Parts: sequence; structure tokens; C-alpha cells
Amino acid sequence: MIVAKENHTQRMIDKMDTPEGRNIYSQRLGIIETIFGNIRTTKGLDRFSLQGQAKVNVQWKLFCIVHNIEKIKNYGQMC
Repeated sequence: MIVAKENHTQRMIDKMDTPEGRNIYSQRLGIIETIFGNIRTTKGLDRFSLQGQAKVNVQWKLFCIVHNIEKIKNYGQMC
């Protein structure tokens, strides 16, 4: 199993080491990472209070719903 993980890690390193990979990842930082930062720091949702994958998945979806409702509240009237 460790070999497979190292292969995935090395493949990602090789991908990120290209100009195209750096460009794609820089776009991800501006799009995705801000969402996680908002959910974690602004809303204080940085720990799961439930145990088990099914329960944690539901809790994560609720965090995302809260984030999206706030976006609709703040930016929905702009359209």
C-alpha cells in the first residue's frame, strides 16, 4: 500500500512541476482554498463533532449548505 501512495505523491509532484500544473494549481488556490478557509475560520466549523464516515459526510454537507446559503444571502441580489 505504501508504494501506491508514493506513486500517487510522485505523480502529483511531477504534475505540479510543469508550467501547466502550476497554472492550474494557482487557479485552485483562488477558487477552492478560500471556501475551506471561510468554512473553517469565519464560521468556526473546523472540527467534526460526529463519528463515522456517513455522519461526517452529512455534517460536511451541512457546512457546505451553510456556506452556500450565506453566498446567496450576500451575492444573490446582485444578479
